[in-house]
Amino acid sequence: MIVTTTPTGTIGSQVVDRLIHANEQVRVIVRDPSRLHPTVRDRVEVVPGSHDDPEVVNKAFAGADAVFWLVPADRQAPSAHAAYVDFARPAVEAFVEHGVGHVVGVSALGRGLPVAEHAGYVTATLAMDDLIASRGVNYRALTNPAFMDNTLRSVRAIKTEGRFGSPVAGDRKMPTVATRDIAAAAAGLLLDRDWTGFAEVPLLGPEDLSFNEMAEIISDTLGIPVGYEQTPADSLKDDLLAYGWSEPMAQAMVDMLLAGNNGLNEGVTRTPENTTPTTFRQWCQDVLKPAFDAA
Repeated sequence: MIVTTTPTGTIGSQVVDRLIHANEQVRVIVRDPSRLHPTVRDRVEVVPGSHDDPEVVNKAFAGADAVFWLVPADRQAPSAHAAYVDFARPAVEAFVEHGVGHVVGVSALGRGLPVAEHAGYVTATLAMDDLIASRGVNYRALTNPAFMDNTLRSVRAIKTEGRFGSPVAGDRKMPTVATRDIAAAAAGLLLDRDWTGFAEVPLLGPEDLSFNEMAEIISDTLGIPVGYEQTPADSLKDDLLAYGWSEPMAQAMVDMLLAGNNGLNEGVTRTPENTTPTTFRQWCQDVLKPAFDAA
């Protein structure tokens, strides 16, 4: 039995699909079961609730061989530490209590770099990994740079204004990764559990690109001129607050992006083992263009 969290999310839903197609027994923790696709709902066991609830995780992890672990976004949390480390505490205790053999989680690059000490979400995520590993759980943390799929948040601005932006410098080259490649890596580790202990598994796309270069690829794919604009960090924070984010979580997002501008995602050397297959151009053709056409 493999338990998956966030089964209706971008990554979690793809993990569930892969496990189902591998004919695995799957149990999901989901806050709103009605959001599950009917074909998925008919193939999985459903435990309603949130995976920070001790009662829910104890029910879900009973008899489980492995767990896919991903913390959902909580834009109104009192702090990034609360959103990740405190959120995970009930599940970590349940891992131990129920003898869950293997856990695969979604994490971030940056371990060992000074810039990671003040990197908002990333700092909290790495602390969560330490908490899980400290209890002796066999754990693989998939450490990722920014997701290519984050560009989907800018589809409306791209379509109406021909631009997208962030506080990161336009000429700063960084790796990115497609969520479908994260899901593939997670499912592979969940299906083939011939590993023990704690280790990070970096997932880097095939190339480092700057946002200016990404804008050129987006322009080529969509057939319209698209530009990138470096925006002030304070302006982004003000926008997030206006959207209802708590002040600590808005600051944590800004801190993460500024840390990326200072090399947070550049501490791992690309190798054949950690290079994922999807290029940004391919992702734009497969994912961004359909989303743009439908917007």
